[in-house]
Amino acid sequence: MTQRVLLTGATGFVGRQILAALQRAGADVRLVIRTGTEDRLGVGAPKDRLSTPDLFAESAAWWQETCCGIDTVVHAAWCAEPGEYLQSPANMDCLQGTLQLARGAAQAGVRRFVGLGTCFEYDMRGGHLSVDTPLLPTTPYAGAKAAAWLSLASWLPTQNVGFAWCRLFYLYGEGEDARRLVPYLRARLAAGQPAELTSGNQIRDFLDVAQAGFLIAEAALGTRSGAINICSGKPVTVREMAEGIAREYGRPDLLQFGVRPDNITDPPCVVGIAQEPR
Repeated sequence: MTQRVLLTGATGFVGRQILAALQRAGADVRLVIRTGTEDRLGVGAPKDRLSTPDLFAESAAWWQETCCGIDTVVHAAWCAEPGEYLQSPANMDCLQGTLQLARGAAQAGVRRFVGLGTCFEYDMRGGHLSVDTPLLPTTPYAGAKAAAWLSLASWLPTQNVGFAWCRLFYLYGEGEDARRLVPYLRARLAAGQPAELTSGNQIRDFLDVAQAGFLIAEAALGTRSGAINICSGKPVTVREMAEGIAREYGRPDLLQFGVRPDNITDPPCVVGIAQEPR
């Protein structure tokens, strides 16, 4: 039986990949997008779509109507402006809007709700992070995500709504903002220009966003509940990542490690521990 899925954030970096994975799996997808972003949808995007100036300002009643006939909600929308989103006051709007969406979805009889969290919700001092790692968010972004998780994990089951929370680690790939590490490296190397980097000793869990989209769609169409780490589970230093990309261009000589100072508040190691599907 074909599942009817409502997806928010389909024009975003991660949301585009979730949409593609859902469509490949044969899901019948309805989109909710911000007014004026229709041109960001790719060829073959669903025609079943609603637009709103601000989906985080919509009421539970609006969402109840919008979710009519929907089996599963995948909520990928959130404020994500690079350099701003971690501290942005808009995180509070996203949190409030997410709770209204969940309330409306439950009132519409949606059977499953899947949201996107972040590895930044965890106490990152441990380095290797499982879903059982205690939470210790230190930014408004991580705090709002953690608040959404705690609220929905305790409330949605009382409404007979299955709930999964997909915590993202360090994603890269198609559609990535040019200001992020991998696009910066590729742009500099392609132009034959030096790439100025930190020491590169930071250990991270890098995952292609296309694989992340597949894993989130799999969670949406499956039955797993609770927190899920969307990660590779493989520790890789930033230096190793940069050197691998530089070899593609034959220009490892352009990598300038240590030119930029390391961020003293940046955790030295962030690696996810993936769970086996139940």
